[in-house]
Amino acid sequence: MEQGEAAPPAAEEKGGEEEDDFGYRLFPDRNKKPQSFLVRSLFTFHNRCQLMLRMTLDTNPYAQLLLEAMKQSGCTVFNDRHFSCEDCDGCVSGGFDSATSQIVLCQNNIRHQSHMNRVVTHELIHAFDHCRAHVDWFKNVKHLACSEIRAANLSGDCTLMNELSRFKFGLKGHHQTCVRERAIRSILAVRKVSKETAEKAVDEVFDACFNDLEPFGRIPHSKTDAKRAYKDFQNRDRYNANL
Repeated sequence: MEQGEAAPPAAEEKGGEEEDDFGYRLFPDRNKKPQSFLVRSLFTFHNRCQLMLRMTLDTNPYAQLLLEAMKQSGCTVFNDRHFSCEDCDGCVSGGFDSATSQIVLCQNNIRHQSHMNRVVTHELIHAFDHCRAHVDWFKNVKHLACSEIRAANLSGDCTLMNELSRFKFGLKGHHQTCVRERAIRSILAVRKVSKETAEKAVDEVFDACFNDLEPFGRIPHSKTDAKRAYKDFQNRDRYNANL
């Protein structure tokens, strides 16, 4: 899940007294009856979200690589079917609904194109993981932790410029620290578990999941890196087709 700039409060375990809603409280429009196209078209947030989404899918190399990789894995993504612009809780920017295989884009919280690029990439990594592996999103917190680590690592969430914009500075190992912290925050936003439980899950799978760079083959620290990764991916597909 992609979070906004403000961290949501940690949801502590309550001994089974409160049923886990698996984060759906953050996306209230998920339970509403779909609005007609005419009604939705009247809302500026929705129109802006749709335009920014189209720009991301058409021009962003991170998203283009992931879309191609999912297609190669048998999970073709369709704009109208697999993306939904909705109003969300104020602490999140997007999410992946595995029950419907839909990416939710928080139209009230995504205000600029670079943010949309990052959110779409982050959630497409979750979708890619859902496509290629048997991810138990709801019952196995380690599975969730692994995908959150990969999303933070590969989506550009932790690039130097993004970290500087958050007034976070560091030298050696800062990228890994950022990935770990953002993965923990994302788990706490959507699961009623203690911070200790989230930290333990992330720590136990961190090395393996941090080093799982599919489908990029590298950590794309910039659009230039992402373009190179996309070109390498296309060349890899052509090479494999000739074997």
